[in-house]
Amino acid sequence: MGTCGAVVSVSLDGVRDDNLTQLKKLNSILFPVRYNNNYYADVLASGDFTKLAYYSDTCVGSIACRLEKKEDGAVRVYIMTLGVLAPYRGLGIGDFAIDDDDDVLDLSSKENVSEVYLRVQTNNEDAINFYKKFGFEISETIRNYYVRITPPDCYVVTKYIGQPQSEK
Repeated sequence: MGTCGAVVSVSLDGVRDDNLTQLKKLNSILFPVRYNNNYYADVLASGDFTKLAYYSDTCVGSIACRLEKKEDGAVRVYIMTLGVLAPYRGLGIGDFAIDDDDDVLDLSSKENVSEVYLRVQTNNEDAINFYKKFGFEISETIRNYYVRITPPDCYVVTKYIGQPQSEK
């Protein structure tokens, strides 16, 4: 460690009662929103769909999801948050959380989840391009979704699992 060319490992770990504080600390640094108890209840209920990301044993990011049942009974995954601490961005940690073995897309495929979606502020080009890289598409625009940030509009960005991409 600490030498040029050293191999650094990125790993994921599930979120449980005993490490939930790590997620709370990360969220307070990463996001301008304070998350309530409902968010953390959803996190714990999502099982393997929520992970802490470690870079050489240091907790540097997370992906937190909520499982939702649609009217037709199909299950979809809502990515509530995905974030990596600033000094660790650009190292592929976000990629690892979303599209590697045992990640959200892999799990979704195994668990017969029909779609994975999230909301992104319309001016967040980096996030939009990040998700497009993994086959997500902008499926909807919601005007005035955000109350305290500008612009207030968001895109719903969706990836359909095990189905052909929609023709648009």
